[in-house]
Amino acid sequence: MAATVQIMKRPVRKSSYIRATLSGMALTFRHLVQSAGDRSDKTIQYPDEKKQLSPRWRGTHVMETHDDGRPKCVACGLCPTICPANCIKLVPGEDDQGNRYPIVYEIDEFRCIFCGMCQEVCPVEAIHVGNHYEAGEYTRDNFVYDLDRLMKQTHPSTLLWDPADPAGE
Repeated sequence: MAATVQIMKRPVRKSSYIRATLSGMALTFRHLVQSAGDRSDKTIQYPDEKKQLSPRWRGTHVMETHDDGRPKCVACGLCPTICPANCIKLVPGEDDQGNRYPIVYEIDEFRCIFCGMCQEVCPVEAIHVGNHYEAGEYTRDNFVYDLDRLMKQTHPSTLLWDPADPAGE
C-alpha cells in the first residue's frame, strides 16, 4: 500500500492575534464578574482556617511507641527494603533479652515520595504516614527525621487503602 502525502497550503494573508487576545481577555472578565458575588466562599484565611484533608492524605511520618516510651519498631528491615526512594536508614540492635530494636532509624523527608509502602509492610504497625503537611524548616538537615523526632510526632496517622476493602468504606 502506497503512502499518500497531502500538501497543506498556508493562508496567504498575515494572521493577527488581536482576536485571540480579545477573546482571552473577555473570558477573564467574565470570570471576574461572575465570581465577584461569591468571593468569600473561595477565600480561605489560611492560618486560621484549613481545608479538610482526605483521610488518605500522606504527610510526615509517625513512629508508634509502647506505653513505657520504647519504639514499637522491631528493626526487621522490611521498610528500608521496600522503600522505592531509598530514604529510610535502619541500623538494628539487640538487647540482653534478645529483643530487637532500632539503634538508628532515620527517614529523609526530602527523598521520601510519601507512597506509604513502609506503613503497609510493617509487621508490627510501628511506622505510619501522618496527616501533617506543614513541614517548613530553615536547613536541609532538619528534614532528616531521626527516631526521637519520629516518636515525638503527635499528629494523627493516615488511612491507607486496604486491599480487603477495595471500596474504601
